[in-house]
Amino acid sequence: MDGFVSQLPALLGVVVGALATGLATFFSTRSQWKRGQVVRWDERRLEAYSEFSQVLKEIQTVSLKVLATAAGDRYRSGLDKAEALPRLADADIRHTLIWEKLLLLGDATTVAAAQDWREAVWRLEHRARGVEETPEPLPELIQQANTGRDRFYHAARHGLGVSGGSVAQSDHLQQRVTSSFESHEPASSSV
Repeated sequence: MDGFVSQLPALLGVVVGALATGLATFFSTRSQWKRGQVVRWDERRLEAYSEFSQVLKEIQTVSLKVLATAAGDRYRSGLDKAEALPRLADADIRHTLIWEKLLLLGDATTVAAAQDWREAVWRLEHRARGVEETPEPLPELIQQANTGRDRFYHAARHGLGVSGGSVAQSDHLQQRVTSSFESHEPASSSV
């Protein structure tokens, strides 16, 4: 019995060591799995954000080309309504499908910013299609869409943990829009 008692501390040390090793392995594996899940969802979220921004920017660009053609802006024109409507319809279908992915994967702030950008682009698209004439001047509608895009990118980058400062473009783009409309004043007043 004295032999057993004298070896008890060593036996307890082995048991405690084995338990500690098992727990450390468990927590390490669990932590790796969680990190893997975060990376996996971040990759899918990035894909959804990217697809959404591309299709929404396509709708915005096609709409602006139609509006530029209607206003006589030869620099930015290139699409009449007949050419643009099938492209807008196709982009709208893709937009509707990717919107569901964005709702599923996006965080609340990014989804709200996406909604604002989407609404602003819809106003441009509706004007290009001739569906609804908003009282706002075209440069203001363009600024709303560009500002909405900046907010979306800011929220998406923040949600994904992307650092590197602001990538806002709306102020720069607004200067270009303003100078374009000033140089085409007679033609742009018909939009």
